[in-house]
Amino acid sequence: MRKTISDYVKLVLSVLMVLACTCFCALRLMRIQVVESENYQKETSAQTSYTQSISPTRGEIVDADGVLLVGNHVTYAVMIDKALFPSEDQQANRVLLELVQILSEAKLQWADTLPISMNAPYRFRMGTPEEELDVMKNIIGVNHYATADNCMEILCQTYQIDENYTPRQKRMIAGLRYAMAQADFSVSRQFQVAEELPMNVVTQLSQLSMQLQGIVIAQIPERRVEVGDVIPHEIGTTGPIYAENADEYLEQGYSLDAIVGISGIEKAMESELQGKSGTRTITFESGRLISDEITTPVTAGHTVRLTVSSEFQKGLQEILEEFLDDFGGYTDSDGNKIKSGALVVLDAQSGAVLGEATAPTYDLTKYSETYDELLHQAGNPLYNRATLGLYRPGSTFKTITATAGLNEGLVTGDTTFFCGRQYQYYDVTFSCTGYHSNIAVARALMVSCNSYFYELSRMLNIDRIAEYARLYGIGRNTGIETADSAGYMASPEKYQELGLEWTVGQVLQAGIGNGETMATPLQLACVANTIANKGVRYEPYLVDSIWDYSQKKCLKTTEPTVAARISLNYDDVYENIQHGMILASGNNFPSKYSLRNLGYDVAIKTGTPQSDSHYQDSVFIGYAPADDPKIAFSGIIEGGENSKYMIRSVLELYEELYGMTEQEENSTEESQKIREDS
Repeated sequence: MRKTISDYVKLVLSVLMVLACTCFCALRLMRIQVVESENYQKETSAQTSYTQSISPTRGEIVDADGVLLVGNHVTYAVMIDKALFPSEDQQANRVLLELVQILSEAKLQWADTLPISMNAPYRFRMGTPEEELDVMKNIIGVNHYATADNCMEILCQTYQIDENYTPRQKRMIAGLRYAMAQADFSVSRQFQVAEELPMNVVTQLSQLSMQLQGIVIAQIPERRVEVGDVIPHEIGTTGPIYAENADEYLEQGYSLDAIVGISGIEKAMESELQGKSGTRTITFESGRLISDEITTPVTAGHTVRLTVSSEFQKGLQEILEEFLDDFGGYTDSDGNKIKSGALVVLDAQSGAVLGEATAPTYDLTKYSETYDELLHQAGNPLYNRATLGLYRPGSTFKTITATAGLNEGLVTGDTTFFCGRQYQYYDVTFSCTGYHSNIAVARALMVSCNSYFYELSRMLNIDRIAEYARLYGIGRNTGIETADSAGYMASPEKYQELGLEWTVGQVLQAGIGNGETMATPLQLACVANTIANKGVRYEPYLVDSIWDYSQKKCLKTTEPTVAARISLNYDDVYENIQHGMILASGNNFPSKYSLRNLGYDVAIKTGTPQSDSHYQDSVFIGYAPADDPKIAFSGIIEGGENSKYMIRSVLELYEELYGMTEQEENSTEESQKIREDS
């Protein structure tokens, strides 16, 4: 179980107190030496200064259109500021009692960690762990056998809690005093009594500010998700600094009570979102406050603008979920019906992520209260299939094999291989889905002829296939700001690592995207984008730009990054591949899902790879318009079929929101003729 910094402080404090607090007298001596040392310095020093760190407001996260996704909701907290708090115990107790009575009347909770009943006769609260009681007794300075009454008696003596108070009033004061001691309350560290105050209590406390010395109202920015159904996996979460990371954050100047990014964009962009703490300097002279000023201004965090539009993202998610309702799904080993998959759309001209849908998914606004349910829900909605899910690419990989064969000069666009449905390799017989006779690369891509790519894979060998796969990004992290899976490429070394036997026929399986080659939908979208850009692979990215907190000034814009270039030995390599992918876009589509009448050509490749769970997935990659690509995309449906039926809806959604460069319908006469012949 993870320990927070407060847990760590409690543990250290308890150990120190065991050594120092052997009796009540020792406790009083320590209090005079440590707790009251600041007051003592005020009275004896000519001038003493103290500093307080002022936490910055965390930057916001907005979508591509500036719509607020994650921001800060201002709440009010009541704090105790020791610089203004009475130094005399009895006067301080009166302030504390009046404060908690106001909070009690308003039915608000306040900081009280004392494990003793609120009313006499005092008892230890039921269920309090023994170690917690030991920590308390060590802090108070009593022996292990002390009763709750003994503890209260010592607390009343230590803090001069008047006998005229009722037992309940004594307990209220003692509880706050104990919590303040636990929190290392000092001039340099304010103590938070209560949070999320309603406005009537804020007003009441403000009106009593003169008599409630040291009691101040603070505005606390609270992280709040405004839109929870837009890439929740990528937005991520925030949380406290944990003990195991404390040193790292302290070195960066964080306070131990800071809220930091735990996952997603919140973590990846922590340095931009966090902002810079300010400093408040308080100076005393002969015990009298002479100055209280902000010596280092606080700087709010920067606003992070994403590449994803909320409207486009929600549309993608709807397309995916509606398709799964109509066509997708499989039954898992527990008998649960699982409907899962992913869609990724990239800006073909930059690599920017325009949309990233995954199913099942969840609402980030309800993440905290539904976490346990989500954790055990069938289909694992917390899992981001778009960037972490690993799938066999199936026949979509044939575009990579085609690139290798054409670029290495082993085949040209006119080279044909014979397909008689069966392909013999040594003593193993492999099969194709059809009888294609003599077939060249473009038509082989169109009809997804296994025999053609078996022969080409044999000629290439696994090393050259793997080399081109790496250039396309298979087996490598994409470079996206948030976490993603690298996947892996089939090879003798990978098979040995997995405890599998590499046989001669595995090179053929690798060449058609089967065997132990695994990629994410994001990687497959990058493959499509690399083809669209004729061998130039861009790193995908989610952060469009960085702005000041108010979004009035753009501080930095993300520039497209080229991750790899395939050096072309022949000018027509991608002309042949694109031609085959355009042909595939007109192959075996019902009219409702047809890609022929959009006003521009679409280039696609589909696949139906076998999954590890003994069912077939359905996968596609593509880009459009083919002659002037604006977007590249990929999709995966687990245990389904005909995922390509989603493509038209994706293109229509993009065109509706952004417009698509129109070209004359059936723009290439040659491709139209071959379609008709096919």
